[in-house]
Amino acid sequence: MAQPRPITLSELQRLVKRTLDERFALPVWVGAEISELKVNYSGHCYLELVEKGGDNGVPTAQARAVIWRSHYPRIAAGFEAETGQPLAAGIRILAKVLVNYHALYGFSLQITDIDPSYTLGDMERQRQQTIRRLQEEGVWEMNRQHRLLDGVQRIAVVSSVHAAGYRDFCKELERSPWRFRTELFDAFMQGNAAEESIVAALCAVAERSEEFDAVALIRGGGSVSDLNCFNAYRLCTHIAQFPLPVVTGIGHDKDVSVADMVAFRALKTPTAVAGWFVGETDELYGAFEGLALQLRDATQARTRAAEVELERAAGELRRRTGERGTRENLRLEQCSARLRDAAREYFLRQGMFLASAEEIVAAHDPARLLELGLAVLRSGGKAVTSAAGVRAGDRLEIEVADGTITTTVNDTKIWPKKR
Repeated sequence: MAQPRPITLSELQRLVKRTLDERFALPVWVGAEISELKVNYSGHCYLELVEKGGDNGVPTAQARAVIWRSHYPRIAAGFEAETGQPLAAGIRILAKVLVNYHALYGFSLQITDIDPSYTLGDMERQRQQTIRRLQEEGVWEMNRQHRLLDGVQRIAVVSSVHAAGYRDFCKELERSPWRFRTELFDAFMQGNAAEESIVAALCAVAERSEEFDAVALIRGGGSVSDLNCFNAYRLCTHIAQFPLPVVTGIGHDKDVSVADMVAFRALKTPTAVAGWFVGETDELYGAFEGLALQLRDATQARTRAAEVELERAAGELRRRTGERGTRENLRLEQCSARLRDAAREYFLRQGMFLASAEEIVAAHDPARLLELGLAVLRSGGKAVTSAAGVRAGDRLEIEVADGTITTTVNDTKIWPKKR
């Protein structure tokens, strides 16, 4: 069996080139992601385009591309003007390309134009995909369900140390009458490394969540593409499930990022975030002042009521005291009258008793008894009261009413006692 005639490598490549030239004689629009981009000293832009498949992001197709310096300034300027960002790695583009094949350099694409609307549309598609995924996972409302502590004072700030927005945030807090304690967790806020850097900063805050009351995620203004990392699923799911309330001030004027949607509170600028924290504290202290005024008014009202009650009680006391005094005076007068009557009666009784005693004393006066014929016998100067007290021969003195008689006892006779 005859073997087919082999062809040389160059012949094969010429066939491939002719086939590609015939099949792709006109430019075609190709969607791909820029994985590498370099502008060399001559002004030509060399790119590496990839197509990724599945969730793991592994490239399923890859090709070299070039934008000649004759087209690059126009294409680059137009793309940046429309999207707000320069051509860079990580961006999906829709490129108008000419298909080239070179025997030594192989397959390549020559880019003659780029449609910026495709890139913007791809960003929006990614944004909507992130929203749907977060809602399906049930984490969409989680951060908004936090309760912000009254009087927030400890704030973890996720921002770039060099960002003007961070300085504006600090100045706004310093102008307030309240004292806030802030700590910066430095992170890239734009570029390819922004998402990973912000997530790392949030993780650092989460490890010390008990030290803070809230998180301020802030950056200055930027283009739509600069803010695209705030639509990324990984960053947004961290914000949605963060253990502290997250307040965003990403610096956009029109568009609302997914990070804003899942955050506890979304504000336009870092200054607005600081003002919001100040306002929350103002409101708290305003409530305290209101309570203080209510307490003052209640105290004054209670004092006035107490004064009225005291005056009423004093009047009642005066009235009752007067009545009691009148009653006591009457009682005292009655007691005085009864005392006077009792004293009078007592003295009358005592007078009658004394008069009776006087009569008794007068009736028993020895002088009167003597006048009645009684006599007093004395022996040795002592009264004789018994016959047994004298003997025959004793001298006796007999005292009568008008004198004394001296006699001698001849005999004594003692009478028997009467039973």
